[in-house]
Amino acid sequence: MNHKILKTLEFHKILDKLQSFAATSLGKAWATELQPSGDLDEVKRRLTATDEAVKVERIKGAAPFGGIRDVRPSVKRAKIGGLLNPAELLDTANTLNGGRRLKRFILQMAEDHELTLLADKAAQVMDLKDLADSILAKINEHAEVMDSASQELARIRQELRTGEARIREKLEQMIRTPSTQKMLQDPIITIRNDRYVIPVKQEYRSSIGGMIHDQSASGATLFMEPQAVVQLNNRLRELSFKEEREIEKILGMLTAEVAEAADEIAFNLDILAELDFIFAKAGLAREFKATLPLMNDRGFLKIKKGRHPLIAADAVVPLDVELGNQFQSIIITGPNTGGKTVTLKTIGLLSLMAMSGLFVPAEDSSQLCVFDGIFADIGDEQSIEQSLSTFSSHMTNIISILKEMTPKSLVLLDEVGAGTDPAEGSALAISILEAIHRLGCRMVATTHYSELKAYAYERKGIVNASMEFDVQTLSPTYRLLVGVPGRSNAFAIAERLGLDKKIIDHARSQVGADDQRVESMIATLEENRLSAEAERKSAEQLNAEVAALRQQLEKERSRMEQQRSQLLAKAEQQAEEAVKKARQEAEQIIRELRQMAMEERSSIKEHKLIEAKRKLDEAVPQLDKKPVSGSRSGSKARAIEPGDEVLVRSLGQKGHVVELSGDKEVTVQLGIMKMKIAKTDLEKISAAPVKPVQQKTAVTGLKRSRDESVRSELDLRGNNIEDSIIEVDRFLDESFLANLHQVYIIHGKGTGVLRQGIQDYLRKHRLVKSFRFGTYGEGGNGVTVVEL
Repeated sequence: MNHKILKTLEFHKILDKLQSFAATSLGKAWATELQPSGDLDEVKRRLTATDEAVKVERIKGAAPFGGIRDVRPSVKRAKIGGLLNPAELLDTANTLNGGRRLKRFILQMAEDHELTLLADKAAQVMDLKDLADSILAKINEHAEVMDSASQELARIRQELRTGEARIREKLEQMIRTPSTQKMLQDPIITIRNDRYVIPVKQEYRSSIGGMIHDQSASGATLFMEPQAVVQLNNRLRELSFKEEREIEKILGMLTAEVAEAADEIAFNLDILAELDFIFAKAGLAREFKATLPLMNDRGFLKIKKGRHPLIAADAVVPLDVELGNQFQSIIITGPNTGGKTVTLKTIGLLSLMAMSGLFVPAEDSSQLCVFDGIFADIGDEQSIEQSLSTFSSHMTNIISILKEMTPKSLVLLDEVGAGTDPAEGSALAISILEAIHRLGCRMVATTHYSELKAYAYERKGIVNASMEFDVQTLSPTYRLLVGVPGRSNAFAIAERLGLDKKIIDHARSQVGADDQRVESMIATLEENRLSAEAERKSAEQLNAEVAALRQQLEKERSRMEQQRSQLLAKAEQQAEEAVKKARQEAEQIIRELRQMAMEERSSIKEHKLIEAKRKLDEAVPQLDKKPVSGSRSGSKARAIEPGDEVLVRSLGQKGHVVELSGDKEVTVQLGIMKMKIAKTDLEKISAAPVKPVQQKTAVTGLKRSRDESVRSELDLRGNNIEDSIIEVDRFLDESFLANLHQVYIIHGKGTGVLRQGIQDYLRKHRLVKSFRFGTYGEGGNGVTVVEL
């Protein structure tokens, strides 16, 4: 990419902002060297990496780059035999551990989210934990070699501490002695030239004795090493030299380990630098509120609400522009200070950012193209040194562009043909634009010349555009209007400012009729555009209101559905409770019937049976149901005929319809009982013809004679004891109510467990007089004969 275009479009300012988001000097270096790419695949790879970093920051926050330093100079020096100091070794260990933390962070994120490129980069970071641990085991966080670095160092330092303590003890004894105190300037112990000394007054130098290491500025105080501690100080010096040699030995060993892993460390640093750079791009996207652009190499641009990233957010006007589909070139006309130059720079700078793998400050789904070159002639580049005029400077740039451009280039021209005679300048501008357009480049050009409006109108593939100007406020709105050529607005502005109307009318008369018609046509186009835009905004507002109303109705419907579900659930619960209660009452009534039957044995008073039947009727839950027209239950209730098999819902019992008792009730045979049941409480099961049971009286509720449907034997073979006892109890009740005096229970011989269990139960049953095994011909021991 031409470096001149990067400077013209101020791409270096974007890189400066990008550097500020890099966490390390490694990433800053990458940001400084960033260049746009003309390879579509490479651009997509860069943008994908940025998109993954944006995803990580959105979900987990900033990536951990703490502790990572650029230790390449230290590693290089170690590799050629230099000795690293403790601080350099500590930075190396922290960098290795920082790389491991970053790798773990990214790979953990990649387990739940798609981070193909970042995960691949992070996986390449080599694990040099052993080297980092080895360094940190000998050097502490203050970049000091620890005593535990070696046994020899620990011994030497222990001797040093002991020697220092002995020297201090001797000197403290001296300065506490009254005779010595009067010779001292201050009763303190200090250090000069790495030796312990005391401050002695000048006149007592011979009284103390020893070596003088320093004196005060006035000469009144001498810092003397008493003879009593000279040997001890000498020993400390020897130990200090030993300590330095041991530390140097330890640092040499650690430096050798770093040198051995120098290539791996350098490789890790390259990966960490790129990762820091990628996350810096994510930070820049957050700063600019930028989005991922769609990229192509077909020369197509569609920028939606694009913003110049170097203009303050509260001052920038979003740009909507499309190029490369219906037209390849845009000619922007109109007065100065309308924003034409900013429009050119926005298109060029956003293209450079996208080609560099950066998100662009525009709405989602904006499309940009990968050009093989972007060329621009923008601004006044007059050169005094070269004695070039403004026109000459522009022509020099344009000539260079014409030589270098290709069909896959983007050309941005500001005020083409300006700086010379208007007639010649407009003709030259048309020729230049025609040459660029004929080559097939994508081009955006600005101009003052009205002749270019007609050229753009007549030439296929070129479209007029202008920067909107508000005549009422006499100020530009900085909005690009594609399809509408610009107006000079000179007469309107002059009139608004108060110029005499006669002068304005005279000026209008000097303008040619064709020019006036063109201006009138442009004014009409602009009025139609404003009207259409107002209608569009009104339609958008109506659509928004309809969408809001639809959303509100959907919420209301959801709320009603939820209330309906809750009411249905509550009704079902109440119904279950009612049925449960009804069954309990029915069982109580049956128990009372049994009790009455046992008490009166041979006969049951009719009024008691009627009373029991009434209680059963009252036990049926009276649910307040509203029949739905055409419902399944209603159709079945109306279709019930005598002989049909039905289910009584409230009792959960099956029976047969005996007769119809009016429009709302039917008489149903339930085992040995006949009951009047409401039709709405019945569900038809089958319509098999059943001969209705004839009744002698109209109010008989219970048939006391033997019912033909009651069997005199019960076969329990294959059942378990629990189920068999339930069956036996029901069988004995029905047999007793049917006036059977002898019944047969078939249990088989088998192991005898079932037989024994049944007979144990019969011994305690209240209806059983006696029981015995069957005789020959009755089943023998496989049958128990029961007398009721």
